Amino acid sequence: MGVQFVSFDREREEITLRFHAPDSFITPRGSVQGGLVAGFLDEVMGWAHVWATDQEEAPLNLEISMSLLKPVLKGPIVGKGRVVRRGRKVIFLEGELFDEAGNLLARSTSTAIPTPRPVVEPR
Repeated sequence: MGVQFVSFDREREEITLRFHAPDSFITPRGSVQGGLVAGFLDEVMGWAHVWATDQEEAPLNLEISMSLLKPVLKGPIVGKGRVVRRGRKVIFLEGELFDEAGNLLARSTSTAIPTPRPVVEPR
């Protein structure tokens, strides 16, 4: 998804990531396809939880809700994800996407189950 880590605020449990929407993500309407916008939001919310648990856990989504507020155009996108509340059995996450000028493009929430982070073996 062309993701780049920017920062993590431990106190707020908020991560900032930078994405770059390539030409291949753009629909004939000139904006990023909605499912791919959901992917950016899912990515930023998930990494917020991963970083908040020191890389020990990853969320398993039960539900994601998304609102598209403005067209998401090709090029750089800034994503912010945060842990709203974390319990032993359920976590609540939020995500937002912004353009380079700081305009809010999309928002999302997720209800998820905390699970051990999978270990990927090198090939």
